[in-house]
Amino acid sequence: MSLVWRIILGLALAALGSSMVIRTLWFKNFLGYVDWAERHLGGGGTNLLIKFIGIIFAFVGILVATGLWGSFLEATLGSIFPRQAL
Repeated sequence: MSLVWRIILGLALAALGSSMVIRTLWFKNFLGYVDWAERHLGGGGTNLLIKFIGIIFAFVGILVATGLWGSFLEATLGSIFPRQAL
């Protein structure tokens, strides 16, 4: 992926994640309640789930924009999925 598209994609993901954290009520009204979240995360579980997903999107967006996504995956999941020798 070219540098420009990587930065655009990363910033778009980060913006989506940030808007999910800031505008949680709008996303909850748009998506509706999540029964699983309300049952397992307690009252306001849907809000918590939307904020958590937003934080993940923002984090992944920053990693993609800075080109650290591959390094992050290798550092965290590299021992589970080792690279094949060419």
